[in-house]
Amino acid sequence: MKSPVRVLIAALVWALLLPAAMAGDDPLVVYSGRSDVFVRPVMARFTEKTGIEVVVHAGSATELVNKLRLEGPRTDADLFLSNDAGSLQLGASHDLFLTLPGDLLADIPANYHDEAGQWTGLSARARVLVVNTEAQDLPEIGSVFDLAREDMRGRIAVTNSANESFVAGVTIYLEAAGEQATRAWLEGLRRNAGGSAYARHRQVVNDVAAGRRDVGLVNHYYVARHLDDNPDAPLRMIIPDQGEGQMGVAWNVAGVAVSRHSSRPEAAMKLVAFLVSAEGQEIFAGANHEYPVRPGVPVAGGLPPADEMHVADVPMSLLGSRRARAVDLIEAVGMP
Repeated sequence: MKSPVRVLIAALVWALLLPAAMAGDDPLVVYSGRSDVFVRPVMARFTEKTGIEVVVHAGSATELVNKLRLEGPRTDADLFLSNDAGSLQLGASHDLFLTLPGDLLADIPANYHDEAGQWTGLSARARVLVVNTEAQDLPEIGSVFDLAREDMRGRIAVTNSANESFVAGVTIYLEAAGEQATRAWLEGLRRNAGGSAYARHRQVVNDVAAGRRDVGLVNHYYVARHLDDNPDAPLRMIIPDQGEGQMGVAWNVAGVAVSRHSSRPEAAMKLVAFLVSAEGQEIFAGANHEYPVRPGVPVAGGLPPADEMHVADVPMSLLGSRRARAVDLIEAVGMP
Protein backbone atom coordinates (compact mmCIF):
# COMPACT_ATOMS: atom_id res chain seq x y z
CA MET A 1 0.00 0.00 0.00
CA LYS A 2 1.37 3.42 -0.99
CA SER A 3 1.87 5.97 1.75
CA PRO A 4 -0.25 9.17 1.65
CA VAL A 5 2.95 11.21 1.27
CA ARG A 6 4.05 9.26 -1.84
CA VAL A 7 0.58 9.57 -3.34
CA LEU A 8 0.61 13.32 -2.73
CA ILE A 9 4.05 13.72 -4.30
CA ALA A 10 2.99 11.69 -7.34
CA ALA A 11 -0.11 13.84 -7.73
CA LEU A 12 1.91 17.05 -7.54
CA VAL A 13 4.40 15.80 -10.12
CA TRP A 14 1.55 14.84 -12.47
CA ALA A 15 -0.07 18.25 -12.02
CA LEU A 16 3.18 19.95 -12.97
CA LEU A 17 3.71 17.75 -16.02
CA LEU A 18 0.13 17.78 -17.27
CA PRO A 19 0.22 21.12 -19.18
CA ALA A 20 3.36 20.08 -21.05
CA ALA A 21 1.93 16.67 -21.78
CA MET A 22 -1.25 18.22 -23.14
CA ALA A 23 0.74 20.64 -25.28
CA GLY A 24 2.91 17.92 -26.81
CA ASP A 25 6.50 16.91 -26.17
CA ASP A 26 8.18 18.96 -28.90
CA PRO A 27 8.72 22.67 -28.23
CA LEU A 28 7.80 25.34 -30.73
CA VAL A 29 10.85 26.56 -32.63
CA VAL A 30 11.02 30.27 -33.42
CA TYR A 31 13.52 31.72 -35.88
CA SER A 32 13.93 35.18 -34.44
CA GLY A 33 15.50 38.26 -35.99
CA ARG A 34 14.93 40.04 -32.70
CA SER A 35 17.42 39.82 -29.83
CA ASP A 36 16.69 37.00 -27.41
CA VAL A 37 16.65 39.34 -24.39
CA PHE A 38 13.56 41.09 -25.80
CA VAL A 39 11.78 37.90 -26.82
CA ARG A 40 12.36 35.82 -23.69
CA PRO A 41 9.84 37.56 -21.35
CA VAL A 42 6.84 37.12 -23.63
CA MET A 43 7.76 33.54 -24.52
CA ALA A 44 8.16 32.65 -20.84
CA ARG A 45 4.72 34.04 -20.07
CA PHE A 46 3.19 32.09 -22.98
CA THR A 47 4.74 28.86 -21.67
CA GLU A 48 3.51 29.64 -18.17
CA LYS A 49 -0.05 30.09 -19.45
CA THR A 50 -0.19 27.18 -21.90
CA GLY A 51 2.49 24.68 -20.97
CA ILE A 52 3.85 24.91 -24.52
CA GLU A 53 7.62 25.21 -24.51
CA VAL A 54 9.32 27.60 -26.93
CA VAL A 55 12.88 27.47 -28.27
CA VAL A 56 14.24 30.63 -29.89
CA HIS A 57 17.01 30.61 -32.51
CA ALA A 58 18.17 34.22 -32.95
CA GLY A 59 19.98 35.71 -35.91
CA SER A 60 19.76 38.31 -38.67
CA ALA A 61 16.21 38.53 -40.02
CA THR A 62 17.42 38.54 -43.62
CA GLU A 63 19.64 35.52 -43.03
CA LEU A 64 16.80 33.66 -41.33
CA VAL A 65 14.47 34.27 -44.30
CA ASN A 66 17.14 32.82 -46.56
CA LYS A 67 17.54 29.89 -44.16
CA LEU A 68 13.79 29.19 -44.34
CA ARG A 69 13.95 29.25 -48.14
CA LEU A 70 16.89 26.86 -48.26
CA GLU A 71 15.45 24.45 -45.70
CA GLY A 72 11.99 24.28 -47.26
CA PRO A 73 9.96 21.33 -45.90
CA ARG A 74 13.00 20.20 -43.86
CA THR A 75 12.92 23.25 -41.58
CA ASP A 76 12.53 22.92 -37.84
CA ALA A 77 11.02 26.40 -37.63
CA ASP A 78 7.40 26.76 -36.55
CA LEU A 79 7.42 30.55 -36.58
CA PHE A 80 9.48 33.41 -37.96
CA LEU A 81 9.78 36.55 -35.86
CA SER A 82 11.35 39.60 -37.50
CA ASN A 83 12.36 43.05 -36.31
CA ASP A 84 11.53 44.40 -39.77
CA ALA A 85 8.40 44.36 -41.93
CA GLY A 86 10.52 44.09 -45.05
CA SER A 87 11.87 40.67 -44.07
CA LEU A 88 8.37 39.45 -43.26
CA GLN A 89 7.02 40.59 -46.61
CA LEU A 90 10.01 39.06 -48.39
CA GLY A 91 9.19 35.73 -46.76
CA ALA A 92 5.53 36.08 -47.74
CA SER A 93 6.53 36.74 -51.34
CA HIS A 94 8.32 33.39 -51.37
CA ASP A 95 5.25 31.63 -49.92
CA LEU A 96 7.07 30.65 -46.73
CA PHE A 97 4.16 31.27 -44.36
CA LEU A 98 0.68 30.03 -43.56
CA THR A 99 -2.27 32.43 -43.72
CA LEU A 100 -3.27 33.64 -40.27
CA PRO A 101 -6.95 33.28 -39.30
CA GLY A 102 -8.96 36.48 -39.66
CA ASP A 103 -9.88 36.55 -35.98
CA LEU A 104 -6.19 36.84 -35.05
CA LEU A 105 -5.87 39.97 -37.19
CA ALA A 106 -9.22 41.53 -36.32
CA ASP A 107 -7.79 43.89 -33.69
CA ILE A 108 -4.63 44.84 -35.61
CA PRO A 109 -4.83 47.86 -37.96
CA ALA A 110 -4.57 46.89 -41.63
CA ASN A 111 -1.31 48.80 -42.13
CA TYR A 112 0.39 46.50 -39.62
CA HIS A 113 -0.12 43.22 -41.48
CA ASP A 114 0.09 42.17 -45.10
CA GLU A 115 -3.02 42.07 -47.25
CA ALA A 116 -2.99 38.28 -47.57
CA GLY A 117 -2.69 37.82 -43.82
CA GLN A 118 0.58 35.88 -43.93
CA TRP A 119 2.19 37.96 -41.21
CA THR A 120 1.21 40.49 -38.57
CA GLY A 121 3.09 43.26 -36.87
CA LEU A 122 3.56 43.12 -33.11
CA SER A 123 5.29 46.37 -32.16
CA ALA A 124 6.15 49.59 -33.95
CA ARG A 125 9.07 51.97 -33.89
CA ALA A 126 9.95 55.38 -35.30
CA ARG A 127 13.16 56.54 -37.02
CA VAL A 128 14.13 59.58 -34.98
CA LEU A 129 16.92 62.08 -34.54
CA VAL A 130 18.91 61.97 -31.31
CA VAL A 131 20.61 65.24 -30.43
CA ASN A 132 23.26 66.21 -27.90
CA THR A 133 21.71 69.07 -25.91
CA GLU A 134 25.15 70.52 -25.17
CA ALA A 135 26.26 70.72 -28.81
CA GLN A 136 27.67 74.15 -29.66
CA ASP A 137 26.18 76.24 -32.48
CA LEU A 138 24.03 73.40 -33.74
CA PRO A 139 21.83 74.57 -36.62
CA GLU A 140 18.10 74.03 -36.27
CA ILE A 141 16.99 70.64 -37.54
CA GLY A 142 13.55 69.08 -37.91
CA SER A 143 13.86 66.64 -40.79
CA VAL A 144 16.00 63.63 -41.58
CA PHE A 145 16.89 65.47 -44.80
CA ASP A 146 18.57 68.18 -42.69
CA LEU A 147 21.34 65.68 -41.95
CA ALA A 148 22.52 66.08 -45.54
CA ARG A 149 22.98 69.87 -45.34
CA GLU A 150 26.49 71.25 -45.77
CA ASP A 151 26.44 72.77 -42.26
CA MET A 152 26.08 69.29 -40.76
CA ARG A 153 29.41 68.03 -42.14
CA GLY A 154 31.27 66.02 -39.50
CA ARG A 155 28.44 66.36 -36.97
CA ILE A 156 26.27 63.34 -37.73
CA ALA A 157 26.29 59.64 -36.88
CA VAL A 158 24.46 56.93 -38.83
CA THR A 159 24.50 53.15 -38.97
CA ASN A 160 26.02 51.38 -41.93
CA SER A 161 23.97 50.57 -45.00
CA ALA A 162 23.76 46.86 -44.13
CA ASN A 163 21.59 47.70 -41.14
CA GLU A 164 18.01 46.49 -41.76
CA SER A 165 16.46 49.57 -40.15
CA PHE A 166 18.59 51.84 -42.33
CA VAL A 167 17.42 50.01 -45.46
CA ALA A 168 13.79 50.18 -44.29
CA GLY A 169 14.13 53.91 -43.67
CA VAL A 170 15.57 54.52 -47.13
CA THR A 171 12.69 52.49 -48.61
CA ILE A 172 10.17 54.75 -46.88
CA TYR A 173 11.97 57.93 -47.94
CA LEU A 174 12.01 56.68 -51.54
CA GLU A 175 8.25 56.08 -51.47
CA ALA A 176 7.39 59.28 -49.62
CA ALA A 177 9.88 61.79 -51.10
CA GLY A 178 10.98 60.26 -54.40
CA GLU A 179 14.26 59.01 -55.82
CA GLN A 180 15.86 62.37 -56.59
CA ALA A 181 15.46 63.69 -53.04
CA THR A 182 16.52 60.40 -51.50
CA ARG A 183 19.62 60.10 -53.67
CA ALA A 184 20.68 63.65 -52.78
CA TRP A 185 20.08 62.86 -49.11
CA LEU A 186 22.22 59.71 -49.24
CA GLU A 187 25.03 61.58 -50.98
CA GLY A 188 24.96 64.31 -48.35
CA LEU A 189 24.78 61.71 -45.58
CA ARG A 190 27.87 59.92 -46.89
CA ARG A 191 29.78 63.22 -47.08
CA ASN A 192 28.70 64.50 -43.67
CA ALA A 193 29.41 61.20 -41.92
CA GLY A 194 33.00 61.44 -43.16
CA GLY A 195 32.75 58.24 -45.15
CA SER A 196 32.31 56.13 -42.03
CA ALA A 197 29.29 54.54 -40.37
CA TYR A 198 28.48 52.70 -37.16
CA ALA A 199 27.78 49.00 -36.83
CA ARG A 200 25.03 49.49 -34.22
CA HIS A 201 22.46 52.08 -33.21
CA ARG A 202 23.66 51.84 -29.63
CA GLN A 203 27.08 53.11 -30.69
CA VAL A 204 25.44 56.05 -32.45
CA VAL A 205 23.58 57.05 -29.27
CA ASN A 206 26.68 56.55 -27.11
CA ASP A 207 28.78 58.83 -29.30
CA VAL A 208 26.09 61.52 -29.44
CA ALA A 209 25.75 61.37 -25.65
CA ALA A 210 29.53 61.65 -25.28
CA GLY A 211 29.68 64.68 -27.61
CA ARG A 212 31.74 62.93 -30.29
CA ARG A 213 28.85 63.56 -32.68
CA ASP A 214 26.02 66.08 -32.38
CA VAL A 215 23.13 64.29 -34.11
CA GLY A 216 22.30 60.68 -34.91
CA LEU A 217 19.63 58.81 -36.85
CA VAL A 218 18.29 55.84 -34.88
CA ASN A 219 15.21 53.89 -33.89
CA HIS A 220 13.50 55.67 -31.02
CA TYR A 221 13.93 52.90 -28.45
CA TYR A 222 17.71 53.23 -28.43
CA VAL A 223 17.33 56.73 -27.04
CA ALA A 224 14.79 55.52 -24.46
CA ARG A 225 17.07 52.69 -23.36
CA HIS A 226 20.06 54.99 -22.99
CA LEU A 227 18.09 57.47 -20.90
CA ASP A 228 16.79 54.65 -18.71
CA ASP A 229 20.37 53.74 -17.84
CA ASN A 230 21.72 57.32 -17.90
CA PRO A 231 18.88 59.70 -16.97
CA ASP A 232 21.21 62.70 -16.89
CA ALA A 233 22.67 62.11 -20.34
CA PRO A 234 22.58 65.26 -22.52
CA LEU A 235 20.19 63.79 -25.07
CA ARG A 236 16.88 64.70 -26.59
CA MET A 237 14.76 62.98 -29.19
CA ILE A 238 13.32 64.76 -32.23
CA ILE A 239 10.42 63.19 -34.10
CA PRO A 240 11.36 64.35 -37.63
CA ASP A 241 9.36 65.63 -40.59
CA GLN A 242 6.31 66.72 -38.62
CA GLY A 243 5.73 70.13 -40.20
CA GLU A 244 3.00 71.04 -42.62
CA GLY A 245 3.68 69.46 -46.00
CA GLN A 246 6.43 67.19 -44.67
CA MET A 247 6.37 63.45 -45.26
CA GLY A 248 6.08 62.32 -41.63
CA VAL A 249 8.28 60.06 -39.53
CA ALA A 250 9.38 56.70 -40.94
CA TRP A 251 7.66 53.80 -39.19
CA ASN A 252 8.45 50.09 -39.07
CA VAL A 253 7.20 47.04 -37.21
CA ALA A 254 8.52 43.89 -35.66
CA GLY A 255 6.20 41.02 -36.45
CA VAL A 256 5.58 37.31 -36.70
CA ALA A 257 4.53 34.62 -39.20
CA VAL A 258 3.85 30.89 -39.00
CA SER A 259 6.08 28.69 -41.10
CA ARG A 260 4.29 26.89 -43.94
CA HIS A 261 6.15 23.75 -42.90
CA SER A 262 5.50 23.96 -39.17
CA SER A 263 5.04 20.56 -37.56
CA ARG A 264 2.76 22.13 -34.94
CA PRO A 265 0.68 24.77 -36.72
CA GLU A 266 -2.13 24.79 -34.12
CA ALA A 267 0.30 25.47 -31.28
CA ALA A 268 2.08 28.06 -33.43
CA MET A 269 -1.22 29.87 -34.03
CA LYS A 270 -1.81 29.87 -30.27
CA LEU A 271 1.49 31.69 -29.83
CA VAL A 272 0.52 34.28 -32.44
CA ALA A 273 -2.84 34.72 -30.68
CA PHE A 274 -1.03 35.41 -27.42
CA LEU A 275 1.43 37.82 -29.04
CA VAL A 276 -1.42 39.95 -30.44
CA SER A 277 -3.47 39.77 -27.22
CA ALA A 278 -3.48 42.77 -24.89
CA GLU A 279 -1.28 40.94 -22.38
CA GLY A 280 1.18 39.73 -24.99
CA GLN A 281 1.37 43.14 -26.63
CA GLU A 282 2.17 44.89 -23.38
CA ILE A 283 5.00 42.45 -22.62
CA PHE A 284 6.42 42.29 -26.15
CA ALA A 285 6.38 46.03 -26.86
CA GLY A 286 7.28 47.04 -23.32
CA ALA A 287 10.44 44.90 -23.26
CA ASN A 288 12.00 47.12 -25.93
CA HIS A 289 10.26 50.49 -25.37
CA GLU A 290 8.25 50.08 -28.57
CA TYR A 291 4.67 50.91 -29.49
CA PRO A 292 2.04 48.13 -29.33
CA VAL A 293 0.20 47.72 -32.62
CA ARG A 294 -3.01 46.67 -30.88
CA PRO A 295 -5.05 49.81 -30.05
CA GLY A 296 -5.71 50.47 -26.39
CA VAL A 297 -2.61 48.73 -25.00
CA PRO A 298 -0.60 51.04 -22.70
CA VAL A 299 2.65 52.46 -24.07
CA ALA A 300 5.85 52.33 -22.02
CA GLY A 301 6.34 55.46 -19.94
CA GLY A 302 8.31 58.36 -21.35
CA LEU A 303 7.55 57.74 -25.02
CA PRO A 304 5.85 60.44 -27.10
CA PRO A 305 2.27 59.37 -27.92
CA ALA A 306 2.04 57.64 -31.28
CA ASP A 307 -1.32 59.23 -32.08
CA GLU A 308 0.33 62.66 -31.95
CA MET A 309 2.87 61.78 -34.65
CA HIS A 310 2.47 62.36 -38.36
CA VAL A 311 3.61 59.05 -39.84
CA ALA A 312 4.79 58.67 -43.44
CA ASP A 313 1.95 57.21 -45.50
CA VAL A 314 3.79 54.08 -46.65
CA PRO A 315 2.20 50.64 -46.06
CA MET A 316 4.46 48.28 -44.13
CA SER A 317 4.04 45.65 -46.84
CA LEU A 318 5.98 47.86 -49.28
CA LEU A 319 9.11 47.53 -47.13
CA GLY A 320 9.56 44.11 -48.72
CA SER A 321 8.45 44.68 -52.31
CA ARG A 322 10.44 47.94 -52.64
CA ARG A 323 13.47 46.76 -50.69
CA ALA A 324 15.59 45.89 -53.75
CA ARG A 325 15.06 49.37 -55.17
CA ALA A 326 16.34 50.92 -51.94
CA VAL A 327 19.36 48.62 -51.77
CA ASP A 328 20.26 49.41 -55.39
CA LEU A 329 20.18 53.14 -54.66
CA ILE A 330 22.25 52.77 -51.49
CA GLU A 331 24.88 50.82 -53.40
CA ALA A 332 24.85 53.25 -56.32
CA VAL A 333 25.61 56.15 -53.96
CA GLY A 334 28.32 54.14 -52.22
CA MET A 335 27.08 54.37 -48.66
CA PRO A 336 29.50 52.63 -46.28
